[in-house]
Amino acid sequence: MYRATRTSVDTSESSSTTDAGKDEKPGGDPPARGWRRWAMDTRPLRIPAYRRLWSSTIVTAVGSQLTAVAVPKQIYDITQSSAWVGYASLAGLVPMVVFALWGGAVADTVDRRKLLLVTNIGIAVTSLLFWVQAVTGLDSVPVLMVLLAAQQAFFGLNQPARSASIARLVPAGELPAANALGTTVMQIGAVAGPLLAGVLIPVIGLPELYLVDAVALTFTVWAVFRLPALPPLGETVARRAGVREIAAGFRYIAGHKVLLLSFLADIVAMVFGMPRALFPELAAQTYGSWGPGFALGLLFAAIPVGAVLGGLFSGVFSRARRHGLMVIGSVVGWGLAVVGFGLSGNLWVAAAFLAAGGVADMVSMVFRGAILLSAATDEMRGRMQGVFTVVVAGGPRLADVLHGTAGSLFGPRAAVAGGGALVVVVMLALAAAMPALRRYRI
Repeated sequence: MYRATRTSVDTSESSSTTDAGKDEKPGGDPPARGWRRWAMDTRPLRIPAYRRLWSSTIVTAVGSQLTAVAVPKQIYDITQSSAWVGYASLAGLVPMVVFALWGGAVADTVDRRKLLLVTNIGIAVTSLLFWVQAVTGLDSVPVLMVLLAAQQAFFGLNQPARSASIARLVPAGELPAANALGTTVMQIGAVAGPLLAGVLIPVIGLPELYLVDAVALTFTVWAVFRLPALPPLGETVARRAGVREIAAGFRYIAGHKVLLLSFLADIVAMVFGMPRALFPELAAQTYGSWGPGFALGLLFAAIPVGAVLGGLFSGVFSRARRHGLMVIGSVVGWGLAVVGFGLSGNLWVAAAFLAAGGVADMVSMVFRGAILLSAATDEMRGRMQGVFTVVVAGGPRLADVLHGTAGSLFGPRAAVAGGGALVVVVMLALAAAMPALRRYRI
């Protein structure tokens, strides 16, 4: 049983002592002019507490990718089997899903700052243990899988609390900008982290990648320690974080159509429209003349590169108030970009369509995240972010199965284009049948 108590928040650290998303109205700042209309909206960085949370994300975004590269490489070096690499991925996915759902309920019952401290320390300790097993030459796949499961469990507990805290630190009108800042950093990490790992492995060795990640995480722990207290809002009550509370979160989603549709929008976009399982086949057959390795790398890099560009120029869209329409438009845009990719016979044209899809995906993520933070009450935000974490992690994996099967039956390009068309049709049908999302605004 967890007991929540009201605690005041230092106003020098936060924009509000209560729920920033409800206490402040958007539009307080004068409109941006000139080039600032196009550039990333950095208003949330003026808030010291959010700036600390965001700066810790920078370290996490790059450092986590070092471990994400090191673990499968070490497993492959030990086993010489890609199947074992896949099993390890599953070993990490299951605890992440379970603990993200539970972690969302926990985040709604305790001081989120304390939960972030405990889980970030846990992630750092597992990175240190990764280094110990590597530097001692243990070469044990079961040990690696147990450590990976533990680290992903800590991540599952951490992410809902981290995301839910944003609405307590920035006003509602700046939630899209705050989400754009965080998402851009994560996408930069997705590009820079593996590249940095590839450079560092020949220089310092694979074990030291784990050590670099562990040392870098000490900055994350320090930044979180400097945050203000983030206890549950409301009267002092005894709260639990069990199966009943997790189920209450799903009932809450079902009873709020805007939240339900925001999740469905992501499921539609990712399950029908994420074609990454077909990248190897397309790189080898359709774009093989460019060199399978080069083509494969370009295809995988194109979406995150597009997302980074979308983040850098997020001033174009981050001040929009009709969040629901932005989600609908961006998901439809993602689907159209995937159709264009599937129909492209030229590698660079295909990469351009994927990059355009990355921009659309960035916009979708920014406004879906803003809806979850603004439409849900603070006592439910942790559970909403737990479900969000599971949807974001699980959707692409379901897409791998669907696209892999469809590619075998209909050919890779037809499967990709058909999936993109399904995204457009299903999203427009949902928007027409359930107007709550297209009418939602702040």
